[in-house]
Amino acid sequence: MSRIGKHPVPVPAGVDVQVQGQNVTAKGKLGSLSTTLIDEVLAKLEDGKVVVTPRNESKRARTMWATARTLVNNMVIGVSQGYTVNLEINGVGYRAAVQGKELVMQLGYSHDVKYPIPEGITIKCDKPTAISVSGFDKQKVGQVAAEIREYRKPEPYKGKGIKYETETILRKEGKKK
Repeated sequence: MSRIGKHPVPVPAGVDVQVQGQNVTAKGKLGSLSTTLIDEVLAKLEDGKVVVTPRNESKRARTMWATARTLVNNMVIGVSQGYTVNLEINGVGYRAAVQGKELVMQLGYSHDVKYPIPEGITIKCDKPTAISVSGFDKQKVGQVAAEIREYRKPEPYKGKGIKYETETILRKEGKKK
């Protein structure tokens, strides 16, 4: 029995969840998300909670049970609270700023790196060395943060680059004489 899948997804006030066959739609104050669950799982709306159950006892149904429940939970949390990923920039002269619909970063290259901000995502730079990516779609927020980090990954000797706020860099010792 799935440890995650057996828990129903609570629907908070202000969020409207509709289940029509395999399509699950969540609407909240931040936006609207929908997903199509695979045929091996069944989603039902019961007294303010979304219950996901496997249709049969096949291995695929049992493995996708918790995955489907987590997708529904991420949608409900996304449209009610939203998601935020914070990035830090380390390095002399490394900085970022939002200019219009673009994130402009100076990362030690001969040119500025410009990243167009996609729809549904907001990027803020409170400090020149801090980037905050937020939105209501968890997958999209994580993808945008990973793409920004990809421009200059943190290196292990001085720790220069773009890293997640919660990430720890394993530092290496430099050359010895």
